[in-house]
Amino acid sequence: MFDGKSILITGGTGSFGKQYTKTILKKNCPKRLVIYSRDELKQFEMQQEFNAPAMRYFIGDVRDLPRLTQAMQGIDYVIHAAALKQVPAAEYNPMECIKTNIHGAENVIQASLANNVQKVIALSTDKAANPINLYGATKLASDKLFVAANNVAGGHPTRFAAVRYGNVVGSRGSVVPFFKKLVADSAESLPITHPDMTRFWITLQQGVDFVLKNFERMQGGEIFVPKIPSMRITDLAKSIASDLPIHTIGIRPGEKLHEIMCPADDSHLTLEFDDHYVITPSITFTHKLDFKTNGIGEQGSPVEQGFEYNSGSNPHFLTIDELRLMN
Repeated sequence: MFDGKSILITGGTGSFGKQYTKTILKKNCPKRLVIYSRDELKQFEMQQEFNAPAMRYFIGDVRDLPRLTQAMQGIDYVIHAAALKQVPAAEYNPMECIKTNIHGAENVIQASLANNVQKVIALSTDKAANPINLYGATKLASDKLFVAANNVAGGHPTRFAAVRYGNVVGSRGSVVPFFKKLVADSAESLPITHPDMTRFWITLQQGVDFVLKNFERMQGGEIFVPKIPSMRITDLAKSIASDLPIHTIGIRPGEKLHEIMCPADDSHLTLEFDDHYVITPSITFTHKLDFKTNGIGEQGSPVEQGFEYNSGSNPHFLTIDELRLMN
């Protein structure tokens, strides 16, 4: 569906954007692939790696609606990956987080509608489910904006959906590169926040493939959640340096012991498919949709009342050996 189409990705110089670009150029022949981001150095570095004829690089911020609207001219599909994502940084700089993650989301929606973009997928996070930190709260607000945008669209053909998943193996700012650097620097032990902490775990390629598949599945208004394994932070530390002891430093501002992707309070809205869940809209759309059958004919069924998809009670946990292979 991407051959001959024009695609724009906000925050495109990040880990996801680079892996998405690598994947789409390998599997498809897009007309244009626009990288929209605000860091000129990262764009310059990315241009050295990805310089196919379809590539375009736009300096711009999602906070800047006129620039974003200009960049989306002639665009068919948008992936909204731009965000301020560091939990402690958001706690200490709340207004900056709100400007990018909420106002930026609103701008993506307005620019997409102004240009009659066909489909938009916004990247969400497990921290948006029952949020206790500002980052999660802003991403929950963003999710609500993208779901409601399907009603705001009115006569426009544009459809919006979100994809929610957990920690990405080896992405910038994740714990794996941090642990590996400590090992390389001959650290005497590895710091963990809490011995009981768990997280959902997904590879960058799995995240990219899931987003690509959901462009085909989406009808508009869904929050897509993949079925992925969990990991224990203690097992992760052992998988990277089995000979090093660990020491507990305490939970950081805004952190949870376990993450949730499908809250129990949304169980009446949640559908289970073979390899993913869909949280359907809580609001009524002006156009009727049957979310139990998605865009490619896959069938879903309602989950039990009170169902919660929690990293601590997930039936699938990665072993130390499996984590070592992924890292």
